[in-house]
Amino acid sequence: MSIKKLGICGCGQMGAGIAQVAAQAGVDVLSYEINEELLNKGLKKIEKSLGRAVEKGKLDDAKMKEILGRIKGTTDLKDFADRELVIEAITENLDVKIELYKKLDAIVNKKAIFASNTSSLSITEMGATTSRPDQFCGLHFFNPVPVMKLVEVVKTIATSDATFEAAKAFGESVGKVAVSCKDTPGFIVNRLLVPYLLDAIRALEAGVATREDIDNGMKLGCGHPMGPLELTDFIGLDTIYYIGEIMFSEFKDGHYASPPLLKAMVKAGYLGRKTGRGFYDYSKK
Repeated sequence: MSIKKLGICGCGQMGAGIAQVAAQAGVDVLSYEINEELLNKGLKKIEKSLGRAVEKGKLDDAKMKEILGRIKGTTDLKDFADRELVIEAITENLDVKIELYKKLDAIVNKKAIFASNTSSLSITEMGATTSRPDQFCGLHFFNPVPVMKLVEVVKTIATSDATFEAAKAFGESVGKVAVSCKDTPGFIVNRLLVPYLLDAIRALEAGVATREDIDNGMKLGCGHPMGPLELTDFIGLDTIYYIGEIMFSEFKDGHYASPPLLKAMVKAGYLGRKTGRGFYDYSKK
């Protein structure tokens, strides 16, 4: 099954990025948001991203217009009726996602595949609330989507082989390297990455080294492009805290538990780059 008509719920950072790479690959994209303001903000984000590619000589104006012409926006889920694949990229709240899938299940044609871009929540649980658990999987892209080459394709115990293969083929068709994994908290990347980031915070909390020395140690000693504390600021401290809590709840392993320092910073609103302050101060940058 070759996906020609894609629906994306959510036009934020992740949804907009998925829409862009799909449209660049020739797919007809319909992006949904809950109101016109958020929708227009997301569509402008795509236009700005493609504009930067034009400035760098990676695209010309004609190609940019062609790509943007493949992306339409809507605030009405009923417009998703003819979509062949629907990817959900909304807030990381299971109840909100389930409510959305119940609405989609009644609207979208019965042959369509549903996929969640969640980084931590149960794909199985979401799929079980629909009439098509066998046509439900995870497609976890990485931020920023136009740059990052990976997509995790998540297969539940209910996902059919045909659904999995179609989802994997879609990921590859939009220029990503698709890795396969089962439905477990954190999948592959976050299961390995989050404990590493939490350990870096524990090292800072224990006074092992300064934030700069911890980050430089991993950048210069291990060749990482960003240090763990810089990366946590980039991802968002609240996101790391949230994923860590889900993984700790599932595995009951202290390695996944959030350090007190992380919890305190999240409670204080120091969430990283998006709030101007995390482990580093971005307010003057």
